[in-house]
Amino acid sequence: MPETPESTAAGPAGSQSPAQSPAQSPAGGPAGGPAGSGGPAEGPALRRAALGTADISFFVVSAAAPLTVMAGVAPVAILLGGIGAPAGYLLAGLTLAVFAVGFTTMSRHVRSGGAFYAYIAQGLGKRVGIGAALLALIGYNGMEIGVYGLLGTTTADTAHALGGVDVPWLPVSLAGLVLIWYGGFRSIDFGAKLLGILLVAETGILVLLAGGVLLKGGAHGLSAGSFAPGAVLVPGTAAVLAFAFAAFTGFESTVIYRREARDPDRTIPRATYIAVAFLGLFYAFIVWIVIQAFGSEEVVSAAAQDPGGLFFTAITTYVGPWAADLMHVFIVTSVIASLLAFHNAINRYVLALAEEGVLPAALGRIHPRHGSPYLAGLAQTALGAVIVLGFALAGADPYQQLLLWVNTPGMIGLMALMLLAAIAVPVYFRRIRHDEGPWRTLIAPVAAAVLLAVAICLVISKVSLFTMASTTVDTVLVALVPAVFLAGLVLAQRLKTRRPEVYARFAEEPVAEEPVEALDPQALDPQGEAPCPLPTPS
Repeated sequence: MPETPESTAAGPAGSQSPAQSPAQSPAGGPAGGPAGSGGPAEGPALRRAALGTADISFFVVSAAAPLTVMAGVAPVAILLGGIGAPAGYLLAGLTLAVFAVGFTTMSRHVRSGGAFYAYIAQGLGKRVGIGAALLALIGYNGMEIGVYGLLGTTTADTAHALGGVDVPWLPVSLAGLVLIWYGGFRSIDFGAKLLGILLVAETGILVLLAGGVLLKGGAHGLSAGSFAPGAVLVPGTAAVLAFAFAAFTGFESTVIYRREARDPDRTIPRATYIAVAFLGLFYAFIVWIVIQAFGSEEVVSAAAQDPGGLFFTAITTYVGPWAADLMHVFIVTSVIASLLAFHNAINRYVLALAEEGVLPAALGRIHPRHGSPYLAGLAQTALGAVIVLGFALAGADPYQQLLLWVNTPGMIGLMALMLLAAIAVPVYFRRIRHDEGPWRTLIAPVAAAVLLAVAICLVISKVSLFTMASTTVDTVLVALVPAVFLAGLVLAQRLKTRRPEVYARFAEEPVAEEPVEALDPQALDPQGEAPCPLPTPS
């Protein structure tokens, strides 16, 4: 049986968590109090109401890096699954859309800055929530830090393709660390505008490819054969699904920006559904387009001969060499956008855990001008530098080892978080008064939990396709995820025993600000002071 949370969130029907004493708030918390307390505003704060639906969508879609996923991974999906590969992306999108139903419903009831771990703690108890918090840290850090290896290799490939210049990967990756740190140091709306520009560029080049193929009718005319049951129900579809689920990583981070969103009860669900719908439909459409570009009979052999060049060959044929050059450049900017999106997500998780008292309080400091968790960003950048330099000193390959070995446990960790969150939703809603329907609070979350469990099994069974490593390495990488979760459970017990005040307020709901008391103008004295406010009408 899961541990019963010590308090429940304030739902629309009115159950509320008990107020925390202001003395419990770590110094320097943001306006409105820390994520886990109800303390008063102290010091600099995150920028309130800075992000709209489009801004948050830019963050989460950029994290998925659509151009990099398509040009770098989709050819392998076609090689393994044949012409039915587009359907795999649709199926993955549908599964995550079902997950989003309960997930976004939870976001209206749990307002803590801890997002994933707060949802899990409110549903399954604080111990599981602290385990989930460590999973979130390894998941998002793994998904970001490994990509610095990809930044180095894609930049080197682009320099060689465009100018015949050989660029070493390590200086590029280190420069990327500094660039991403600066992007996270600046205000959140600065990051949203930058990601919006980069996302338009990377999706625009794929739309340009699609337009060229559609106008010329593909290699042998356009065909819907990719979505026929005979093309989808093949042994390779399981591998395609594993790749497809990985391609959506980061979409769930919409909820992390709740404290900076305008009207979060509307903005967060909208951004989540937009991200899932866009990625699912866009991925499936672009993979179908590249199949049409080569023809159903020829595309698998073309992917086998040159998987890395499949998209470049297609856009050169249907648009022109200049478009292939642009695609090279935009792949680099796609990787940068993904890094910045994950960096911002990590910073906000670290901020929330610092405010909870689980991490050092200094990591919860917010920049007075930019409203950014700048020390959390600096710590994350330092961690990235240590790991990148460690792999470089070991002589590791930046793609096959730094990228794939670090990303894989990150990806599995985030999928495990989604599974725990899906399980937490129906448990949580059984404990509070609410007016949500059974589809949102029971049917969709349970269905999502089953589908996500299947997806995790698929990914683990095909993990060698992600890592290109030995069985021993694969076993270690997969085992890291449950090991980190168990370490979180141990940490939870340690906190409960040695720091019970931290444990008690972990993932607690922030207390809503009291309404301003009404004043009777006639009660003002000649100096304009009100000795006694009138009571607010009940």
